[in-house]
Amino acid sequence: MTASSPPLPRVLRLGLLPFWVLQLATGAKSFRDNPILGSARLNAAGLHVGRMRLAHALAARRRRRLALRVPSEHVAAFERDGFVTVPDFLPQDSFRRLLKEVRSFRGEAREMVQGDTITRRIAFDPTLLRHSPEAARLLRHPVWRGLLRLVGSHDSEPVCYIQTILAGAHEGGPDPQTALHADTFQPTVKAWLTLTDVAEDAGPFVYVPGSHRLTSGRRAWERRMSVGARTAANRLTGRGSFRIAPDELPALGYGPPKAFAVPANTLIVADTSGFHARGHSRDPGIRVEVWAYGRRNPFISLPFDPWRIEALGTRRTPVFWRIGDALGRAGLKSQVWKARPGIGAFDPADGAAGG
Repeated sequence: MTASSPPLPRVLRLGLLPFWVLQLATGAKSFRDNPILGSARLNAAGLHVGRMRLAHALAARRRRRLALRVPSEHVAAFERDGFVTVPDFLPQDSFRRLLKEVRSFRGEAREMVQGDTITRRIAFDPTLLRHSPEAARLLRHPVWRGLLRLVGSHDSEPVCYIQTILAGAHEGGPDPQTALHADTFQPTVKAWLTLTDVAEDAGPFVYVPGSHRLTSGRRAWERRMSVGARTAANRLTGRGSFRIAPDELPALGYGPPKAFAVPANTLIVADTSGFHARGHSRDPGIRVEVWAYGRRNPFISLPFDPWRIEALGTRRTPVFWRIGDALGRAGLKSQVWKARPGIGAFDPADGAAGG
């Protein structure tokens, strides 16, 4: 339901009420889809900020245990900045093999258009992992595993893809990912292992150092934003991914954004509850990376993650793609990730073979 949707019949609202209440104990974040989460009165009284503070406190407690598996310098960098960068992450021989394997792989991908940018993702499924032994080894790398768990605050398997960003590849408005934003109210991990060099004017990852911490200014800003979020003009803000202007950052206690212009084979792992963006691209171009993402229930940590079972974990993404396709065909949900069979990560937007 959006801000412009007609109100639901009273009987339907009453039927959905238990579901909306239960969502308070999950990672649900959309102010538009849940009238309790979107209640201006409840959020003025502290509902949104209270959920946020509890989620961050529980994450901090889990991270104290997970930090024991991570080199101390990485733990210190993360606690200070909200991100960790590791140059020359893989040995050069391993990185060259990984790059060769990714360049030669062609299979099913999914693409999404946002503004003038196309995002392409190829899942780390059994087909890719059979083709790329180095990709399979990456998933077992102790620093990779340790950092993804520390920053994500859960001892769980992330979702991994080969991701391609094709900037300026589509007729459209500005890419909404270039606006500074927080993904959600809870600590969330994203990681990038760059397979191409990333220049400062070619869509680098941008992050506001220290914005993973809840300063008093941040809490006050979150409260103000939550009160009007359900009817916000910006659709993504209404769905719980708050946008912020750079000139608002000092009042929240943060410094200026940092752009990650980095060479290939650099690992970046960040808590994307902090403010971040995709940098602007001066010219059309292509960026390829191993991309990982993890977001779990912020309030409940299960003792066992079923996605650690390889037969399940490596098939997770294809299964969810198929479910999304089925929901789209039934008219129950829009499937924004369109299938692109027989394509490679380095192919241009028209699907012709890349170099």
